[in-house]
Amino acid sequence: MKLDRKEILKSLETISVAGEGKNMVESGAVQNVMTFGDEVVVDLVLQTPALHIKKRAEVDVMKAIHEHVEQKAKVKVNIKVESTDKKPEIKGKALPGISNVIAVASGKGGVGKSTVTANLAVTLSKMGFKVGILDADIYGPSIPMMFDVEASRPLSVNVDGKSKMKPVENYGVKILSIGFFTQPNQAVIWRGPMASKALNQMIFDAAWGELDFLLVDLPPGTGDIHLSIMQSLPVTGAVIVSTPQNVALADAKKGVAMFRQESINVPVLGIIENMAYFTPEELPENKYYIFGREGAKNLAKDIETPFLGEIPLVQSLRESGDIGRPAAMQESTPLETAFQEITRGMVQETVNRNKSLPPTEAIKITTMAGCSAVNKK
Repeated sequence: MKLDRKEILKSLETISVAGEGKNMVESGAVQNVMTFGDEVVVDLVLQTPALHIKKRAEVDVMKAIHEHVEQKAKVKVNIKVESTDKKPEIKGKALPGISNVIAVASGKGGVGKSTVTANLAVTLSKMGFKVGILDADIYGPSIPMMFDVEASRPLSVNVDGKSKMKPVENYGVKILSIGFFTQPNQAVIWRGPMASKALNQMIFDAAWGELDFLLVDLPPGTGDIHLSIMQSLPVTGAVIVSTPQNVALADAKKGVAMFRQESINVPVLGIIENMAYFTPEELPENKYYIFGREGAKNLAKDIETPFLGEIPLVQSLRESGDIGRPAAMQESTPLETAFQEITRGMVQETVNRNKSLPPTEAIKITTMAGCSAVNKK
């Protein structure tokens, strides 16, 4: 006895997978049918792993062949499950003119995230890139002070018939912060929805113009503000700032985990270790590892994330932030060198990330052009 493959396929058109309207052949559930004399092997691909669905499909196939083709046929059914269900990713809509949105985050407060953001921005500007900072730390905005623009206010400009905020600019960096709209001694006491609304206004009601990089200085932790940014902006990648001690590293690991969640799925471009070691001004060759040694570097290795570099704990870094002139603007100093190396690494990781994107999503910065420059002419 020899079974006819066409008859078998025809018999399978009389049944369907539970929950689907089309028959098994039309829906593509039947991947292959092989016959060997009185034996037949049917390969099925189902979209659900439910055991009862798989069992019913197997029984239905055997019954259809026995009833419509050959009652004594030896039937074997192989079932493979390939679920097409994808959890929705939190994605924002692109801002015209902005090529890269980089989130600078930390799981813990007090690790110098805003200081790092300010110096990354200045270094990018010196390299020739067009840069902006969105200070998303609603409850503790530090960027206006670090750029010496606390007394400034965004101007209103007309763009395509709509009134927009013009970001404040200093040192070649465009800045928007909630600090521009509050008094220095005024505490921002807002619930999550109000903070998110304020953020959206600074994002979408602003005339950012053409930017190669928009750095988003996020608040510590993993909360409402972080999710609002993910929902509002198509974040290119995240940079995590940590100090070397275990308490900070534990929170930094949570920050990485947040960006890597399936619903968020934002690439982590790398980890930066701040306050890596202390170097006294009078002993510039000495290194004292006050908070531990290479903790963030080892964390980066453990979680398979690029390590972008380390920043020493030196007095001038703190002083430069307090007087509103980022330390990366200093010429021929260890701090300038450190931030140049870290920034180059961040740009390179962005380039690497861009190469893996489909053309419709690819961002404009696709080379390291400009990263060898020291000063923006």
